[in-house]
Amino acid sequence: MATENALSTPSTDDAVEDPIIEVQDTNVTFNDGRTYVLDDANVSIERHEVLGIVGESGSGKSMFASALMDSIPDPGVLSGKIHYHPEDGETVDVLELSDEELRQFRWETVSMVFQGAMSSFNPTMKVGAHFEETLKAHDKNVSEGMEFAAELLENLYLEPDRVLGSYPHELSGGMQQRALIALSMVLDPEVLVMDEPTAALDLLMQRSILTLLEELQDEYDLTIAFITHDLPLIASLADRMAIIYAFQFAEIGPRNDIIQRSAHPYTRALLNATPNLDAPLSEMKPIEGEGPAPINVPSGCRFHPRCPLATEECRTDDPPLVSHEGTDHRSACHHWDEAREEIPLNFGEDSLDVEAVESPGDSESGARRRVSDEPPLLSLDDVEVHFEEEQGFVEGLFNDSRVVRAVDGVDLDIEEQDLVCLLGESGCGKTTLGKTMIGLQEPTGGSVKFRGQDVWEAKSGGGEIPYDDIRSSLQIIHQDPGSALNPNRRIVDILAEALRHTHPDSDRGERRARMVSLLERVGMTPADDFLDRYPHQLSGGEKQRVALARALLMNPEAILADEAISAVDVSLRIEIMDLMLELQTEFETSFLFISHDLSNARYFAEHGDGRIAVMYLGEIVEIASAERLIHDPRHPYTEVLRWATPNLDLDEMDDSGPPLREVDVPDPVDPPSGCRFHTRCPVAREACREEKPSLRDVDDADGKAACFREDPNHRYWNSEPLDGAEEDPSVMK
Repeated sequence: MATENALSTPSTDDAVEDPIIEVQDTNVTFNDGRTYVLDDANVSIERHEVLGIVGESGSGKSMFASALMDSIPDPGVLSGKIHYHPEDGETVDVLELSDEELRQFRWETVSMVFQGAMSSFNPTMKVGAHFEETLKAHDKNVSEGMEFAAELLENLYLEPDRVLGSYPHELSGGMQQRALIALSMVLDPEVLVMDEPTAALDLLMQRSILTLLEELQDEYDLTIAFITHDLPLIASLADRMAIIYAFQFAEIGPRNDIIQRSAHPYTRALLNATPNLDAPLSEMKPIEGEGPAPINVPSGCRFHPRCPLATEECRTDDPPLVSHEGTDHRSACHHWDEAREEIPLNFGEDSLDVEAVESPGDSESGARRRVSDEPPLLSLDDVEVHFEEEQGFVEGLFNDSRVVRAVDGVDLDIEEQDLVCLLGESGCGKTTLGKTMIGLQEPTGGSVKFRGQDVWEAKSGGGEIPYDDIRSSLQIIHQDPGSALNPNRRIVDILAEALRHTHPDSDRGERRARMVSLLERVGMTPADDFLDRYPHQLSGGEKQRVALARALLMNPEAILADEAISAVDVSLRIEIMDLMLELQTEFETSFLFISHDLSNARYFAEHGDGRIAVMYLGEIVEIASAERLIHDPRHPYTEVLRWATPNLDLDEMDDSGPPLREVDVPDPVDPPSGCRFHTRCPVAREACREEKPSLRDVDDADGKAACFREDPNHRYWNSEPLDGAEEDPSVMK
């Protein structure tokens, strides 16, 4: 490799005593140097540390990851200095490496874990073949390398023989991601760069993988650069954090300083915009506006158009990234000291100064009660949705079809102007249940009724309410608004289609006036400018607003919001949820809000006086008001979801491993007998394996739970703990 005998440029980061990688004055440009997507980056990575790099979508964090490996896509240009310091040997100038040296450096010294595990694997090759191919490409001993691969997989709680012998699609998302981590480590690199590696996973798997990463880092002396848009997620793992905004680093420092004493208004606003379980609801606020595009970067401090402390100095002078107190905590802000006073944090010690506000748990329970003899708006009675698992042509010739029990015996009522948050891991049946509720999926057992009318009876021509009226009354907002909006049609045409159903006799002018009015209502002004755009010309938050407006144009009585905020930045989630709640009241509609994030569900349910229903393997295992469910969970699985939810209050952060006996969810094709959670439950007993608990009322609080531990007289208490389960029956109480 090309080397430098001596570096004349001093370290850019006084906090780093033993840097393994130094990035100095580094830029990534496009359009012949006119457009910057990484601007003047100066940051060092300490040997054996975890550096969390946090920023909104489009902030430049992925470009920084690519720069570390000199893998900027054409026609981008990387300039500056990136130095790698081996523990023994001379410093390496990464940008001066030859193609062959760079090929070795990328996976043997610095390896990368990408965001989408499925897109990282060749679907036509078994997972084991990927490991063998990587080892051969780097002239490694395949036999020894595969033994190391098996060791890595075991350390990631995977069965090596099963994983290596499977095709990628035969593994769950969490198993794919862990297999990809093992693949990135099979050449035993020193540095692992992780670019949103858990973004597509639910919180429980995200938190589990972070716990496993901590163990791997200790065992294999890894240095990790973990890139994410989710600040609370990385807080439990990071030693230091670097906040990036508009292609520049805004703040860098020790994890505790960044979370408890951040000195940049953007960092503090980002912390306050993050839904969390402990902060007062009234103090969670979105960051106004959105980050700039590369071609429209403001002068001076790049955050000044969104900053409440901005002055004329901020608009004209770009503040340097420096330490203001002689410590290893650096920020790029003219008003760093004032920021700590003027922008208090909504958690930890700062939150003690916040005026207390009443929550639903302080007075009447947030769980809604029937106030009318009329039937519920929507009623599910013992609903089942079983379907045959898809098989290839050859598999179908030799194997019997396998039945997936996606939803298995669910009872649930949605009242007028009701709000229910459906919570659970990926694959638990949330989306299938939601689509069944709004008439998009026919149940294989039980019934779904709209105002007492069976939905599928109406579809066959029976009943008093026509099926078309039912379907137009039940709408959906999809998880990814980009894929839900036709890319070849303008926004005006997309919205006009909905109006043709609800107002078939209106003329073009009337339809446009309605669209303008509703777009302005959802915060898209001036509306006329947006109507003539195509979806790709909108930001993620704007696309989600269009999807919401399209649903509301149908005058719905119930809306299924299927992970409707997971595709937008953390800084925008509260804003979108607030908008949904305002429109719910204005349009008198009900919401079924699907989420894998307990913090989001808590915010939505408490603000909307609703309930949270927890699903596991096709069944509802607990349902209650948000206040009771979070502070007094009665099902062990709810407690697991509570553990998986990141906490920004460092004093409350739980650094222990997951309260689970098994990491992975069982196959829904062959669910466990008895209580389906018993294979993972830390307090499971023989009774749980043999008998299925019913969803029963909780005696001393609101809601219901499906756990034998709620019955003091059940034989559970006298049966033997299962292997690996906690013997103390009160451990979850």
